[in-house]
Amino acid sequence: MDSFAFIIHPIDPKRDVSRKFPFLGHALNERQIDFFSTFFPPVYISKIEGITSQSTGKVIQGWFIACPYTPRRMMELPERVVYRKIIQTGRMAEKLGANILGLGAFTSVVGDAGVTIANELNIPVTTGDSFTVAMAVQAIRDAAKVMGIKIEEATVAVVGATGAIGHVCAELLAGEAARVLLIARDQAKLEALRDRIGTWSRSELVISTKMDVLREAQLILTVTSSIHDVIHPQHLQPGSVVCDVARPRDVSAMVAAVRDDILVIDGGMVDVPGPVDFHFNFGFPEGKAYACMAETIALALEGRFEDYTVGKDITLERVKEITEIAERHGFRMSGFRSFEREVTHEQIEAVRKNARKGLRRA
Repeated sequence: MDSFAFIIHPIDPKRDVSRKFPFLGHALNERQIDFFSTFFPPVYISKIEGITSQSTGKVIQGWFIACPYTPRRMMELPERVVYRKIIQTGRMAEKLGANILGLGAFTSVVGDAGVTIANELNIPVTTGDSFTVAMAVQAIRDAAKVMGIKIEEATVAVVGATGAIGHVCAELLAGEAARVLLIARDQAKLEALRDRIGTWSRSELVISTKMDVLREAQLILTVTSSIHDVIHPQHLQPGSVVCDVARPRDVSAMVAAVRDDILVIDGGMVDVPGPVDFHFNFGFPEGKAYACMAETIALALEGRFEDYTVGKDITLERVKEITEIAERHGFRMSGFRSFEREVTHEQIEAVRKNARKGLRRA
């Protein structure tokens, strides 16, 4: 039976460690978890069963395995040390018999975005970023519709626009939106991105290294590799939509707490085909997965055992190809979630109502 493995790691240290080791998650504080993660070996999490292709009937199995480092620890430690631990985790996937390995969350962005990891392992690797791009942009489109925003007339912002995922999202949205704000820290990279997209895009392109310009956007897609939140309540206009693809999150929890006129959605939740059982609670409802997980699974169903999305140069062609593969096997964009909770129709209506009130007051 063809199979895959997917690397996860603690993002919210106490919460995520508690899911596998309740006592440690309760007894240790975040800094202690950061420290002890340095010495912890890779962890076997669970076996994944029941994934079945809708088009071919092929059944595959997989495994969750964990690299113990937190995002903060990955940023603090020397790059070679982080690589070594991820490679060590990948060796566990090889021993389990996986045919392909997916890199989740920060393991997909550290250093050269999977290239070194792929070169050191005997099984192919993917970051899942190509399908993440596709589902993030689709999420923005779908959210715009339910909020009554016409994307062809809207200002859309991409935060982290010069990153591996961000630049492709920017390219896709620049073909649809009236105006696109490209936001990142590096002015020179922003100028290069604007100049490249500007050769063919009809959208007005604006670059900025400041988050204040988000006040001009109705639709925001954020995908930085920051370990801290970067979007706060004062950055957002009433009625806007924020699709947060980043893990750790880019959007401050304060947005949900104090802005009832903003729709914040988690990027790219996907329905997995078949009676899937992950045998582990990673924060999603049964049968649903992150888009990066879905890419790994779809490649296993397709029998495409190759280094698929590695490095920071993701192409639109690869995004389109993995979307076709995933759709053929039965992966579908799922409903909206916000801060790990389902977004209901009633909540969306409340946001729209509160936004109208806020705009009248303004």
